[in-house]
Amino acid sequence: MSDEPLECTACPRECRARRHEGKLGYCQTDANFHIGAICLHRGEEPLVSGRHGIVNVFFARCNLQCLYCQNYQISRTHGPVIDHRLELPEIVARIERLLDRGAKCVGFVSPSHCITQMKAIIAALRARGRRPVYLMNTSAYDKVETLRGLEGLIDVYLPDLKYMDADLAARFSDAPDYPQVAARAIREMYRQKGSYLMLDGEGDLVSGLIVRHLVLPGHIENSKRCLRFIAEELSPSVTISLLAQYQPTPQVANHPELGRRLTQAEYDEVVAEMERLGFYRGWTQSLASPECYQPDFARTHPFEGE
Repeated sequence: MSDEPLECTACPRECRARRHEGKLGYCQTDANFHIGAICLHRGEEPLVSGRHGIVNVFFARCNLQCLYCQNYQISRTHGPVIDHRLELPEIVARIERLLDRGAKCVGFVSPSHCITQMKAIIAALRARGRRPVYLMNTSAYDKVETLRGLEGLIDVYLPDLKYMDADLAARFSDAPDYPQVAARAIREMYRQKGSYLMLDGEGDLVSGLIVRHLVLPGHIENSKRCLRFIAEELSPSVTISLLAQYQPTPQVANHPELGRRLTQAEYDEVVAEMERLGFYRGWTQSLASPECYQPDFARTHPFEGE
């Protein structure tokens, strides 16, 4: 892409890869558009999916390598990965077809290593007169400088605050600096959006910040620390999506810590901490059906039942 910097410093890895020359860095992604899937998704939080679903653009590969990632088919940087190299006009055409079905929002999933590509998609849609809500669904492993460059472009931030424990971040996601990086990133998102969610006349989300946290089995103290950070450093009025949907993928089926599901008692303890801290906006989940959230990117539509 013509505006791709000579050396990539878009994400906190700052590996300075010369992606336009095919010299790849940590994420193993060049300067082209590499897409895992483009689909209409109705399984996000109610305000995110809306009545007609959200058009999700899943970028292939990732600047985090979480051992337990449910999107492992497209997010891995080594080994087999589902990766469709598409041209910008085709991407825009696919998005437009889904917008024409009633969706109001375009979500970019795991875009931290593809910021230039994300901006190009937004610019191309704007050039065609499209004005959907733009949502950034990110791991929060993002640079503040990069996020500042998105102010006015991204309407909704949907970060996943994974860890406030550097050891877990190192062992599970190859990012020992994740707690500090994510804290700075979410503070910047909060500066831009605050804690107020703006809705349109039909009750669909048009602007704001929602912080997700996936509770991992055996690590509820990390979850409590994540919630305390949000409550004490930002505000208990921030909207929280507390996820109970953890399910071991084949990659961690035999892992001593990650090879089991979350228990109800573990999740209930984290919910109790959320209530103690005074959070009053957001969602919790049932542990009954985590398989409902497991995608298969080998299918035309990765999410079963949609």
